[in-house]
Order: sequence, then C-alpha cells, then structure tokens
Amino acid sequence: MPSLTVGSLFSGIGGIDLGLERAGHRVLWHSEIDKYACRVLKKHWPETPNLGDVKLINWSEVPNVDIIAGGYPCQPFSTAGKRKGKEDPRHLWPYVLDAIRTIQPRYALMENVRGHLTLGFGDVLADLASCGYSAEWQIISAASVGAPHRRDRLFFVAYPDGGGRCQQHQGQIFEPNAGRCSKEMAYPNGERSSQERPEQSPTGTTRKGSNDRELMEPGAWWQTEPGMGRVAHGVPARVDRLRGLGNAVVPQVAELVGRLISQHAEN
Repeated sequence: MPSLTVGSLFSGIGGIDLGLERAGHRVLWHSEIDKYACRVLKKHWPETPNLGDVKLINWSEVPNVDIIAGGYPCQPFSTAGKRKGKEDPRHLWPYVLDAIRTIQPRYALMENVRGHLTLGFGDVLADLASCGYSAEWQIISAASVGAPHRRDRLFFVAYPDGGGRCQQHQGQIFEPNAGRCSKEMAYPNGERSSQERPEQSPTGTTRKGSNDRELMEPGAWWQTEPGMGRVAHGVPARVDRLRGLGNAVVPQVAELVGRLISQHAEN
C-alpha cells in the first residue's frame, strides 16, 4: 500500500496521527495549542514541527501533504452542549476549509461527534463541494475495532472530484461493516456484558476492504480495560491525561480508516 504524507490539525495527544502512522503513513506537521498535548506530541514526534494555532497559520507557506487529518472542535454540534453551531466561538471548520482549499490534499480525513450530522454537516459538505471535493462518511464506534465501549464518532473522508489539483479517484472508501460493534461492552461499575448489541446503521457510502476483518476483530487490541482508573492517586498530570484521552480519537479507528484510504489511493 502507498505511504502518504499527513498534516495533522487539532492534533491533541496524537490519536489520529498514531493510527495513520500504523497504517503506513508519515506525519509531516502538527497543529495544536494545548500545553499538555503539545508536550505529548513533542515527546513522541520530536522531529515533527508544531505549527500552533490553526487560526494564525499561513497555509501558502506550509509543506503540501497528501492527507489533512483532524478532529475539529465538537462543542458547536454536540448534543451534550447548547448546539450554537456557527455562533459558537469554537466553530473552527472555516479554518480547516482554508487549509484544504490552499493545500488541496489528495484526502481530508475529519472526525467529529454524531450530532454533527444533524447540525452543520450539510454546510461542511457544501463547502467541500465548492472547492471541488466529494466526501464519504460513516459513524464508526471504538467497539468496531474491539474496544469495550461505544464512543460513536462521525468520520468523513473528502477527495477531489476532478476540480482540484489531484486526479479524480475512483471507487468508494468505507466498507459495509465499519460501524459494527463488538459484543463485549464495559460499564462504569467495571463489569462487562457479552450480550449481543444491535449493529449500527452505517451512514453514507460504503466499500469493502480486503483486510478489514483482521483489523476489526473484537478484542484484537483490548484484552482488558486500560489500567488508568478514574480514582487513581499519585498519577502525574492525571487531569491533563484524562482530558487528553477523552478528547483523543481512538488510534485503532484512525488506523482502520487510514488503511481504507491507502486502498483507495491505489485505484
């Protein structure tokens, strides 16, 4: 599979970046401003520059990449908040669009909450179409790659439809079972249930991948729950770590999508 270069927006502690690297891609730059997250990025990607605040970057001076990836802030769209959409000061999609419009990557891989589908996502698709990009999207849970929790997230991949500098791609990206959940789920009391869960209904277009079954095998990475408990004492930067983990994209999901992008790039 081809190795593609990646530019990371809203990098956080690098969940998407790690997943895409596991899929064989190479991260050329980050964009992150949270102090703790920046330290994590510096530790694990010491040679990769951090461009800082996405609002201040001059994209014409940034190295071109094959993939622009990131999870832009979800607060404007989340059903857990006030859902102010464009009126929310954390509405940063326009800055992502500026990056895509200037760099014109082969792919844009973005992540957000499920609630984005019912608020603001139509505008995102229209913005992408205005600069020559088509998009595919799907709700994918962490459970679909074996995690013992749901963590449903919207993932969408955009690519030029003939109007960008890159050639038009053929075929679809997402395969039919990308949103399928594991049977094992975790609950706050620490117990697990092996009761069959209903499969999620995929949203958007789909594509069958050649090696996705291996990636999606339930429990392939998680034999037990992570060891960092919510009531742990003496853990350095515990609050920052928990916030970083809570905001991060599950790397195994990013790896799955990264491999599907690689397959698509070969068409």
